[in-house]
Amino acid sequence: MFRNKFHSGQVIHHALFDYRGVVIDVDQTFQLSEEWYEEVARSRPPKDQPWYHILVHRTHQTTYVAERNLEPCPSGQPVEHPLLGRFFDKFSNGFYGNSRKEN
Repeated sequence: MFRNKFHSGQVIHHALFDYRGVVIDVDQTFQLSEEWYEEVARSRPPKDQPWYHILVHRTHQTTYVAERNLEPCPSGQPVEHPLLGRFFDKFSNGFYGNSRKEN
């Protein structure tokens, strides 16, 4: 069983590119194309470890980031992103959650 360092709703900091964001999903291993990896993942992070879908603070961007490039965000501040409401409806103590029950 995999143990992820981060989980959906957690505010993170990208260690290489110095941005904050919130995790919206986790893939246990790299799930995009080889072409994307060759073009975008220049630091060649491992494909056999978790990768995270991130809403980037104060942008309209989403990113796909290897676990090794992320760290917990110490600010405890919320993220601003136009898609945030699609995934979460509450924020507390540096974490987003969803009070809506999924069926």
